[in-house]
Amino acid sequence: MSFSQLSHLECGRCGAEHDSERPQNLCVKCGSPLLARYDLDAVRSSVDPAQIAGRAPDLWRYHELLPVRNPESVTTLGEGMTPLLPLARYGERIGLPQLMIKDEGLIPTGSFKARGAAVGVSRAAELGVERLAMPTNGNAGAAWSLYGARAGLAATVVMPLDAPEITRRECVASGTDLHLVDGLISDAGRIVGELVAASDGRVFDASTLKEPYRIEGKKTMGIEIAEQLGWRMPDVILYPTGGGVGLIGIHKAMNELRELGWISGPPPRLVAVQAEGCAPIVRAFEQGESESRYWADSRTVAFGINVPKPIGDFLILRALAETSGTAITVSDAELLAELRDVAAMEGMFVCPEGAAAFAAARKLRASGWIGADERVVVLNTGAGIKYPGTVPVDAPVLPVDGHLV
Repeated sequence: MSFSQLSHLECGRCGAEHDSERPQNLCVKCGSPLLARYDLDAVRSSVDPAQIAGRAPDLWRYHELLPVRNPESVTTLGEGMTPLLPLARYGERIGLPQLMIKDEGLIPTGSFKARGAAVGVSRAAELGVERLAMPTNGNAGAAWSLYGARAGLAATVVMPLDAPEITRRECVASGTDLHLVDGLISDAGRIVGELVAASDGRVFDASTLKEPYRIEGKKTMGIEIAEQLGWRMPDVILYPTGGGVGLIGIHKAMNELRELGWISGPPPRLVAVQAEGCAPIVRAFEQGESESRYWADSRTVAFGINVPKPIGDFLILRALAETSGTAITVSDAELLAELRDVAAMEGMFVCPEGAAAFAAARKLRASGWIGADERVVVLNTGAGIKYPGTVPVDAPVLPVDGHLV
C-alpha cells in the first residue's frame, strides 16, 4: 500500500499539469496556485473510513490523501485531531443550539498554521529543499520556523512590525532569520520575492499558495470535521478569511471525500468572514466578481485576516459559489465583544480571528441566513493567549495584607 496516492499538480485556474516530484511554485503558464491531485481510485481501493479509525489521532492518519511519499519524511509535532465541541450555552444565546467549535488553538504552535507547516515542510524536505523563505502575519511564520527547525531546514521570515510579539519570539527561538517590515504582509511578500529571485534557486518561496502543499495540511480540518461527525458534514462552516487557504482546503477535502464516496448529500455552506477594515473577498462577492481588488489602508485587530489581496481569491470565491455560501464582514468592536462572550460563557479564550467568525454566526442567524435548526461549525484558528492585548486588564491591586470581605 502506498503511503501517498499523489498523482500530479494541477493549476487551479487553467488546469495545466505540473510535475509533483520536484519543487514547484506557481503555474508556469498563467502564474496561478497549483493544487495537488490524487489517484482517488487507488485511495478507495486501499483504505476506507473504518481502517482510518484505527490509526494514530493526528492528521497523518489521512496519509493517502497527503503528498508525502515516504513515511520517514514526515515532520510532525503531533498536529491534528483537534476537538470539535458543542457550545450549548453560547449557542443558545445566539439562537444556534447546534453550534460547534473546531478548536485549532490546541494544535502545536498554537494555531492552525501548524497543519500547513507540517505537510509543507515535510514535502519540501522530501524534495530536497534546504532553505525556506516566506512573508507572514505572524502565526504561519512561527509554525514554518519551528517545523523547519524540526526538519533541519533553514528559514527566512519577513513579518510586519506590528505582528503579534509572541510569533516573533517563536521565530527567534527556532533560529530563523527574522526580519520586520514597517508595512503590511504584501510589503513583506515583495521583499521575500526579491530574495528568492536573487537566490539562484537556493531559497524556496513558501509563501501562501505559492507552494502547493500548505493547502493539503489545511484541508485535513475538513476531513476531521467529517470523521468527527460520523462521516457527515454540518450545514454551515464559518471560516475567518485572510489568505483563505483553510477555506479552499476544506472545499477541496469535501470534493475529494465525495468522489471517494465517504460522504454524501449537499456540501456545507462555506462562509468567508472578514474584518470591516480589510474585506476584499466580501467586496468581490457582493459585486459578483471572480477575483478581488487590492484593499487599500487595511487594518484590523484580527491580524491574521489582514490580507489586502489574497493570491487565491478566485479559489475562495469559487468555493463560496459552489457551496451556496456567503461572505460577511464584522467590525473590530463586534469581534472583541464576541471574544469576551465566548470566554465568559464557554471557558474558551479564542483568537480574534475566531471571534470574528463567532460574530458572523450571530449576525447570520439574526438575518435568517442560518436557521435555528442547522448544525454550524465555527473554526477558531488559534489560541487567544497568543494575542494578550485583545483583553485589557483593569483589576484592582490589593495590598499584601488586603482582604475581599
